[in-house]
Amino acid sequence: MIDLEVRGAINVVEACAQTDTIEKIIFSSSLTAAIWRENICSQEDVDERSWSDQEFCRKLKLWYALAKTLSEHAAWALAMDRKLNMVSINAGLVLGPGVSQQNRLSTMSYLKGVAQMYENGVLASVDVNFLVDVHIRAFQDRSTCGRYFCFNQTVHTEEEAVKLTQSLSPLISLPQRYEYQGSEVYAERLRTKKLNKLVEGTA
Repeated sequence: MIDLEVRGAINVVEACAQTDTIEKIIFSSSLTAAIWRENICSQEDVDERSWSDQEFCRKLKLWYALAKTLSEHAAWALAMDRKLNMVSINAGLVLGPGVSQQNRLSTMSYLKGVAQMYENGVLASVDVNFLVDVHIRAFQDRSTCGRYFCFNQTVHTEEEAVKLTQSLSPLISLPQRYEYQGSEVYAERLRTKKLNKLVEGTA
């Protein structure tokens, strides 16, 4: 899966480089390419400058995150080498009517290590329609550059975690004997300053 993901990214960027009419590339990536590191819980802010640690991903067998990290690195390296105008959209877990059911593998792969994401304050989701709108805005706005975290819901309380689980049913479900505790609130570390400016039209 990893080799295919990386090769696919390279092939797409290379094809764009060979097409004179391409003015900008909007590369669809993932938050998982930015949130997995040994010391993530000690960081106050996690933003577009953050990258997942490849060895840490291998250690925890986070193959989806590793594939997204390597493919985005490869895309950026080639885009810079070819002097292409590229923007990446690093999306949270994509949700929407039927999305998780139609994309079971990618949804479950994203959720590998979900408990750690939740406890580290980096578990986030994005509505598919909002994600599409952000892609369009990133393409149309001439000032966009670099990476953009894209999510419109973070999960840092037990209530929010329960709602996320329910929205993914029957793909995943709550334990039969689950009892709501509601005590723990985890720090929210993800930052969306660039996304906010883009959505507000001030990117």
